[in-house]
Amino acid sequence: MAKRFRMIGIVLALFGIGFMGAGIFAFTQVQNGYGSLQSFSEAQNVELSYNEDGQLVDRGETAGADAIMALLTEDWNYPVVEADLDPADPLVNTASEYMYQMAAISYHTLHGTQTIVLPETVVYNGETFEAGTYEFDIDGRYWTDFDRSHPLEGPARGMAWTGTAHGLIAELGVGTVTHSTLQLGLAFAGVLAGLGLVFLFTGAGLYWAGASKVEAYEIRVRDDAKAPEMV
Repeated sequence: MAKRFRMIGIVLALFGIGFMGAGIFAFTQVQNGYGSLQSFSEAQNVELSYNEDGQLVDRGETAGADAIMALLTEDWNYPVVEADLDPADPLVNTASEYMYQMAAISYHTLHGTQTIVLPETVVYNGETFEAGTYEFDIDGRYWTDFDRSHPLEGPARGMAWTGTAHGLIAELGVGTVTHSTLQLGLAFAGVLAGLGLVFLFTGAGLYWAGASKVEAYEIRVRDDAKAPEMV
């Protein structure tokens, strides 16, 4: 029985070493990913704006930043990590910063106005639009919220939600997903390393317990051999 304990202990310890090795490998891969994301962020050189009190501002105003944050946290229900928003490190390189920048682009697109020029009078659904210039309020419309056939909404959609806006949002989304995935990878590496330690200590404990049983058995045998014969 003691020998079996020792064998199981050795096997568990080997499993532990394997898990720890996998955890170390996963950790190095995650660190490589963080390094790549940091280089990408530095190349993009997009920074958030803060005032002298360390508050987020948009176009110099905290009210604008508050409105963007409300869009992000209330309308989109994104769980912002406040620690990611660091005035000492304004570079956009974390998931919360990427999402805030995405919300900033979306907010200004949603609440902007577009100038539409109708070269001739148009009648649409019984409503007449005289030839001339119109200031069209986007009024919180996303890409799918426009009536493409409408003489004002149709042109305004393409003018507001440009390819540039869509491209920037997509790029920022990639940054968000990448950072979130790296965080999950780091947690996974920690789990692997933790399992490795558990297996290693369990295996060492079983080996120690088995060795103790063998030693106790040998001592008992020697004592029995020295015991005087009963008359």
